[in-house]
Amino acid sequence: MKISKKDALMWFSFFAQLDEDEPLMPRQQELVYATLAQIETAQEARIAALRAEIPGLKSIAGRTYFVGDEEKFSRGCRSCLTGTGLSAIRKTNRCNIQCPFCYNYGELDCQPPIGEGMWEIGGTKFREEDVELLLSIQKKPTGVSYVYLEPFMEIEKYYGIIRRFHTAGVHQHMYTNGTLCTEENLRALGEAGLDELRFNLGASNCADKVIRAMEIARKYIPVIAIETPMTPSFYEQFQQKKEAILATGISFMNCAELHLNPNNIGNYWGENMYMTRHGYLSPVWSHELTCRLMKQCAEENWPIVIHDCCNMTKFARDLNVKVHEGGWFGASAYHTEFDTIPYEAFLPILQDEGFAFLVEEELPKGYRAGEIVL
Repeated sequence: MKISKKDALMWFSFFAQLDEDEPLMPRQQELVYATLAQIETAQEARIAALRAEIPGLKSIAGRTYFVGDEEKFSRGCRSCLTGTGLSAIRKTNRCNIQCPFCYNYGELDCQPPIGEGMWEIGGTKFREEDVELLLSIQKKPTGVSYVYLEPFMEIEKYYGIIRRFHTAGVHQHMYTNGTLCTEENLRALGEAGLDELRFNLGASNCADKVIRAMEIARKYIPVIAIETPMTPSFYEQFQQKKEAILATGISFMNCAELHLNPNNIGNYWGENMYMTRHGYLSPVWSHELTCRLMKQCAEENWPIVIHDCCNMTKFARDLNVKVHEGGWFGASAYHTEFDTIPYEAFLPILQDEGFAFLVEEELPKGYRAGEIVL
């Protein structure tokens, strides 16, 4: 059914007043899914129009989009999308700053530790010396990444395990907010064999000291990149320091579409939201900002690749991971981060006169206001 915005607003206003644990009946669920589909379809049309304006837009196996020299496309992202996936290695459960877009916002002080001397790889606990055993038994991954939360809080613990994966020929990349980087620890990472270091510039509001750290890192680590959730504040800060950032020698920029969970949604309450394939919930401006930045990159011939790491790219990622795990046809780990749909979060976009549905129809009998919905 092509529900109208007016009817969608009426029903979502009603659903938002229900207790969270009150289940909806099948026809009510149809109304919910019809509304989500209308919003998503309209947003996809807006993105398609923006993409049509990007010169030289390219694709990786139909799974994602980017602009720039394909030779500079990150091996880490390629591993994620076409290889054996993004194999995350976890160690540090602390961070030195708090970002509004962080998935652990408000809970940074209570993240569970991995364990003294331990590393979490694939959900299993290992000591560093177990890496050779792991690689001798299981198939070597195309790439691994160091995540959770800020590795530079205890970066000296990472050098040994990086050496072991480097010796095995595994591509390795690491995420950091960059505020704790020094010439000494960046040199040590390069000597250990780290292939790629990604700076979350949005975490520091594009701080000059972090931009300088990116420039220093380029001397020791082969690929220096940016990976930041796309927000209006980061977009504006990037524009103000664009020349200095590009001059650091970065080769890649991963523009992540910001998706929200119960921890961080409050920081973006009141924004226009949409949901991708009943999974990730995002402000509509996040993906739109990526498209604007890609267009600018192409038109101004920046010497970097900009990758559109949007929700659909993550959808493709999880399909790819599952097939490499031997999953059944259609299997995916992609899912919503909310136990129940946060109906109230969609009220702003349904109230926004500037956001139109593509096609609207009258509700069928049995779904209209005043009628019993079974």
